[in-house]
Amino acid sequence: MSLSHTRVGAELVSAFSTIQAATIHEAQGGTGAVTAEIRPLDRAMSLCGPALTIKMPPADNLALHQALYLAEPGDVLVVDCGRHMEAGQWGGILMEAAKARGIAGLITNGSVRDTDELIEGNFPVFSRGISIKGTAKNPGARIGEPMIFEGVNVAPGDLVRADADGIVFVPKESAAAVLEKSRARIAKEDDFTRRIRNGETTLDLYGFPAYSKAG
Repeated sequence: MSLSHTRVGAELVSAFSTIQAATIHEAQGGTGAVTAEIRPLDRAMSLCGPALTIKMPPADNLALHQALYLAEPGDVLVVDCGRHMEAGQWGGILMEAAKARGIAGLITNGSVRDTDELIEGNFPVFSRGISIKGTAKNPGARIGEPMIFEGVNVAPGDLVRADADGIVFVPKESAAAVLEKSRARIAKEDDFTRRIRNGETTLDLYGFPAYSKAG
């Protein structure tokens, strides 16, 4: 079996990979960000790529084994397990299989384990938690279908960018426009940085009023 959805293009992925997640979030109007509870195992971890959506039962990970062999190189596995924290759905063995397949990383609203191996293996993992508990291997998952992930509508193939500041999704249809807005925001912030170093204040730059005591 193969999946037929379109993916955000490689050139866009490469371009977005150099831009901070927060900049992208602001550039697309403050949308696309998920809960701050999902964090990288290590602050140095970051990822960027097309999302492969996985909606699976709590305390199970059969779908992760299956998804590895449906994914394309560069895909990011995005896993909704119902926010279940008491099972380590991803660990060292799955990491090795994912690296062999060229998977770009994992984002889950559940837990993982073997964290030392994951960090030492330099495989980007963003999760809500860590659990030593094992998982079942039951059917019932949905792979490669649109889903709502932590309040964000995510279609398979949408761009996802994650770094130490957070995670943001960009619809593949609007990715090119968001990239241009992101670049414009970077240029503006670079200009503000230069002007601050030359003595201007943030109040002046943003047009904010000076403090005055209320009442």
